[in-house]
Amino acid sequence: MKIHEHQARDLLSSAAIPVPPGMVIESIEDAAAAYKAVAEQGGTDLVVIKAQVHAGGRGKAGFVKLVRSAEEATEAARFMLTNRMVSPQTGPEGLKVNKLLVAAGVDIQHEYYLAITTDRASRRNVLIASAEGGVEIEQVAAKNPGAIIKQPIHPLLGLQPYEARDAAFRLGLKGKHANQTASIMLKLEKLFREKDCSLAEINPLVLTSPSTPSSTPDPRPQTPDPGHVVAIDAKFNFDDNALFRHKDIQNLFDPAEEDPAELKAHKFGLSYIALDGNIGCLVNGAGLAMSTMDIIKLHGGEPANFLDVGGSASEEAVTEAFKIILSDDAVKGIMVNIFGGIMDCAVIAQGIVNAAAQVGFEVPLVVRLEGTNVDAGRAILKEAAASLPTLQAATDLSDAAEKVTAAVGA
Repeated sequence: MKIHEHQARDLLSSAAIPVPPGMVIESIEDAAAAYKAVAEQGGTDLVVIKAQVHAGGRGKAGFVKLVRSAEEATEAARFMLTNRMVSPQTGPEGLKVNKLLVAAGVDIQHEYYLAITTDRASRRNVLIASAEGGVEIEQVAAKNPGAIIKQPIHPLLGLQPYEARDAAFRLGLKGKHANQTASIMLKLEKLFREKDCSLAEINPLVLTSPSTPSSTPDPRPQTPDPGHVVAIDAKFNFDDNALFRHKDIQNLFDPAEEDPAELKAHKFGLSYIALDGNIGCLVNGAGLAMSTMDIIKLHGGEPANFLDVGGSASEEAVTEAFKIILSDDAVKGIMVNIFGGIMDCAVIAQGIVNAAAQVGFEVPLVVRLEGTNVDAGRAILKEAAASLPTLQAATDLSDAAEKVTAAVGA
């Protein structure tokens, strides 16, 4: 599960990690007032307007703007709320922007990268830091891998103070700035662990210039010492399997940022990911889904989705799965590949018939069934074939891929 930047900043603030003041708006009319309030609270006329979407590349797409007046803030808000954001992470269709973060700007002396995630190779959480912040960490890794600091975290003891201080010193920080950074590292690791995160990232973590005031989570008026280490952008991902333990995190979920078809699939216990092709795939099992998509591509076709009904889907879930597939106008054919271990082939067959009765099949449908109760499943399909002229049965996986790619003209 992902959350917005403004929500991530609230989490950092709750952990006593300093962030500049800011507020969220959802309309163009609120931009001027938000600018004035944030500028006054931050003690600066420099304010940043940021689109709140679950995708990167906002700056290059023009959806992060620095402004110095209420009029400029209004114009920035108008642009972002009336245009779709298109970046390498959104695809050509872009994303609709519904919320904006209006935050106080800071005079940056240096930018750093800081994150905690899971290293599957060592089977430990790891702190990652770099003095080359403000850009994607993948770019740093590709161009200068030696610039990345990795500190494995003990699974029982957690990040130790001496490890955090050592990492801060290796970033080139000294004195109070090293101490501030080490403190932020320790607080971030505690937050990561307590909230069952899969990623906690601050990029950039900045050292402000001596003349720039810095805010703290304490809402009371402060007179901070000059030159502070502050988090000005953050990203959090959470382990879906642990969300039942965190009602507060569940409440941060924004359905407007998710694919409606994926949300509907999740409601029925289905795994669905939309792709760019024109052949819908209905399978039972993630491994089978991957092999199905591979063989479709091998025969010249392009999968339109990854849809896994699992090993114990009900007839209702299978029917909904077909509705989801057919709701995509790009789908010109459907391939069903079921290997009945736990899943009963007769349930799948009946689901196909029911889906046809409810939504109809106007595109070619190729079905390959094998395994538990397969004879009953094939009998159901054979009986229904008279009313399903687009239905074709396949003898094996390769035969199914050949038939569906031929049917869609791949």
